[in-house]
Amino acid sequence: MRVVVIGTSGAGKSTLAAQIAAGLDVALIELDALNWRPGWVNLSVDDPAQFLAHVDAATLGPGWVVAGNYTTMRHIVWARATHLIWLDYPKSIVMRRVLRRSFLRAWRQEAIWGGNRESFRGWLDPGHPVQWAWRTWGPNRVATIERLAEPHAAHLRVIRLRHPKEAGAALAALIGG
Repeated sequence: MRVVVIGTSGAGKSTLAAQIAAGLDVALIELDALNWRPGWVNLSVDDPAQFLAHVDAATLGPGWVVAGNYTTMRHIVWARATHLIWLDYPKSIVMRRVLRRSFLRAWRQEAIWGGNRESFRGWLDPGHPVQWAWRTWGPNRVATIERLAEPHAAHLRVIRLRHPKEAGAALAALIGG
């Protein structure tokens, strides 16, 4: 099984993807980990060919779970995936989650992707997850609906979760069947 988990920043993609990967005993591929380099170098922007090469190599296997939705790699991951789980949660839930996560990361100075650390000053950056989630929640939701209706997505078994309470049943269905 090859599963891609998508959703707005802070929705819980990495957490659910890790649970699915563990349950299926397949590789977990976090696109943020493939993309971000020390100093917040963004491969998807600064070296898209290298980012695509990393994604291509990571998704060659017979089973995996990908967490993330970078536009530049969608054609690779979606074409290879068998299932797509969309965390289409209300904006209030997403914002509560992304605010909590970013606050804790900045407060604790946790190292993430490439040894990078969030800072409270970074919250002013338009690309910061809190601002990104607020600004893109609506437009990304509309775009995802449109993308899933396109022919290239017709082969995917789509599971659209509208509330975190639905995640447990989706996880059980994937792992059990």
